[in-house]
Amino acid sequence: MCAPEYLDIAHGERVAFIQITCNEGRTTDMKQALFARLAKSVVEAGALAVADVIVNLVEVKKENWSFGKGIAQYAAETVGSFDTFPPPRERKS
Repeated sequence: MCAPEYLDIAHGERVAFIQITCNEGRTTDMKQALFARLAKSVVEAGALAVADVIVNLVEVKKENWSFGKGIAQYAAETVGSFDTFPPPRERKS
């Protein structure tokens, strides 16, 4: 659900919300170029009007990622991993 109008932009019945989570560090120009390209791609595909493409960029610090095994690979200190925990118990039917 989306407000019919926000920041002087009128929205239609169908709106796409695109949320991207990434590392910090991109410039405002880079972000604006990404937003424009995403909107253009959606419009060119004939899916929606440009006003109906809403993008949210969530920037996080590198240490907030785990790329597997329960380890924060970019954290200064890594405390344990999935490999150090006992295996899960089998479920009885």
